[in-house]
Amino acid sequence: MTLHRASAWLLLLGGLLGWLASITLTIERFKLFTEPGYHPSCSINPILSCGSVMVTEQAAVFGFPNPILGVVGFSVMVTFGASVVAGAGFPRWIWGGLWSGTAVGVGFVCWFIFQTLYRINALCPYCMVVWVATPLLLIVVSGRLWGGTGGPLGVLVQWRWTVLALFYAVVLLLVFLRFQDYWLSLL
Repeated sequence: MTLHRASAWLLLLGGLLGWLASITLTIERFKLFTEPGYHPSCSINPILSCGSVMVTEQAAVFGFPNPILGVVGFSVMVTFGASVVAGAGFPRWIWGGLWSGTAVGVGFVCWFIFQTLYRINALCPYCMVVWVATPLLLIVVSGRLWGGTGGPLGVLVQWRWTVLALFYAVVLLLVFLRFQDYWLSLL
């Protein structure tokens, strides 16, 4: 199965974006724990502070830093995206596996959005890059896997870009509402 050229590039670029954010987070995390007094580059103010996010239990759900999952997952996406941009075709079951992994990634992102907003009370800028990239990748893969099908799934895939825009809008609204006192104090 091949992918529309623009979608193939979105797959590659979205994967690169998430991979770079994950690599940076991994490096920052290790520096934070190995260099006393290290101040992560993404700790900008009390709200945008990945340093305070990195030291929480939620930042290492499986016993190792979460960004390592991103490094691995986005590496797969970059490799897959580069192959598709180069013209490679893959069978439907491969697309299904890629969709499944990306759907799990979106579920994890949603869980982490809740955790950062309502439990940790801080935002990690690099994590937010992953929040943008992962749903985008799911939308692209969904379009390839189920584009042109009928029924409710076909309708959902037809409206996938609207669903993605709504997802981003809801997340932005939640971020604004959660930290509105801070954002309004900047005006």
